[in-house]
Amino acid sequence: MSTTATMAKTGKATTVRKTFSRTTSVSTEINADPAIIWSLLTKASDASRWNSTVLSIEGNIALGETIILKSPLSPERKFKLKVKEFEKEKKLVWGDGMGTRIFTLTKNSNGTTTFKMTEKIEGPVFPLFAKMIPSFDESFDRFASDLKKEAETIMNSK
Repeated sequence: MSTTATMAKTGKATTVRKTFSRTTSVSTEINADPAIIWSLLTKASDASRWNSTVLSIEGNIALGETIILKSPLSPERKFKLKVKEFEKEKKLVWGDGMGTRIFTLTKNSNGTTTFKMTEKIEGPVFPLFAKMIPSFDESFDRFASDLKKEAETIMNSK
């Protein structure tokens, strides 16, 4: 069984550490239409209501835009992130000079949607500060769980 298939069943994050990078991924199957999930992922003003891993997101989540994200992992910091890719109901990518987060939605034949989120932090100076970056595993697990719960609640209310 592939890692993605395992993650899709468990919704548990995995992290791969290398000398100059760290990649964390989570995947889960959501019983909701991609349009519902996409709306949740791209409405910045509503993110902190349903997503326990976000304190706030300021700005417009759209191609070329810059957003300001505050996370409970580092509440004193404001992460300034550029939206690099925006393929409606399929793929969203944002990041800064050190890291990139990729969200993908795949519509399945059984009516569910597979959600996958991957973040890679990398660079030549990564080894100097790698120990200062908290693990994302628990946060990714909660993000996927929160998204699944909210999307399925919306889907079931239709």
